[in-house]
Amino acid sequence: MSALNTPSSSDIFLTLTSDAEALEGRLLFAIPKKGRLYEKCIELLSGADIQFRRSNRLDVCVVSNHNIALVFLPAADIPSFVGKGDVDLGITGHDVVLEAQMDGLVTEVARLGFGKCSLQVQVPEASPIKTAEDLAGKRVVSSFRHLTREYFDNIDAQLQLEGDKKTKIGYVGGSVEAACALGLADGIESGETMRAAGLHAIATLLETEAVLIKSTTTKRPHVAPLIDKIASRIAGVIAANRYVVCQFNVHRGKLAAVTAITPGRRAPTISPLEEDDWVAVSVMVEKKKSASIMDDLVKAGAEDVLIFNLNNCRV
Repeated sequence: MSALNTPSSSDIFLTLTSDAEALEGRLLFAIPKKGRLYEKCIELLSGADIQFRRSNRLDVCVVSNHNIALVFLPAADIPSFVGKGDVDLGITGHDVVLEAQMDGLVTEVARLGFGKCSLQVQVPEASPIKTAEDLAGKRVVSSFRHLTREYFDNIDAQLQLEGDKKTKIGYVGGSVEAACALGLADGIESGETMRAAGLHAIATLLETEAVLIKSTTTKRPHVAPLIDKIASRIAGVIAANRYVVCQFNVHRGKLAAVTAITPGRRAPTISPLEEDDWVAVSVMVEKKKSASIMDDLVKAGAEDVLIFNLNNCRV
């Protein structure tokens, strides 16, 4: 987005809301305004009990049950707004934070476990280029110009390429795959699957996902306790999505074997049953491993094995 089209904080607060005083003293929380991160962010806010109604697609709305205002921005703009202290908290991609070069101005509070993708170097399937080093000195286009420049600067240095011999990095904001087809580039950097465009990956720059970020030095220090509360709630939602509660009964003689399978985050909760030498065990396990864990527990002698989903937690 060009500087002429990028909204300033004053544009947002004065143009998109009819009552700027309603934002006074509130924690300002930036959310991607559209795209695949938007829906996941809305689910996350709901799980953290952040209640709001976004009227008429306005880009600022007030949270009804907390002293918070949500600011809906392009994901690429959020690191800059957070880093400059114009908003206090934000959700965007880890790759976007690095591309924005906000080192020291933005602190990553948590990785959120969604929006995962790989930032890759890709070339046409029929290309003789097989490695990123083969692209050194050639033309590469990317929507992540700074990350790509840094990556190929390292390769150029290893190969002692200087001046006009260095890799040429061009910027393309969209339709990156078309650059190779039109002969405008020998390779591209992309975070999207390009197989349908006849491209394949030859190197991976970065594995990325959505992150919660905050200003390293906030302009509104009074909101720090609320930032900690919201960060804790979001961490609880993320943990609840990752873990389930596993409960089962087992004879004491087999307790060591089953707790070796399910040691828990700290330790399993073990309660005696009315029947002699039998206990009930309750433990958190990773959701993605729960099916195989249940199989192993049954083999080890556990009975009545149950799995319960978590709505929220603090761990």
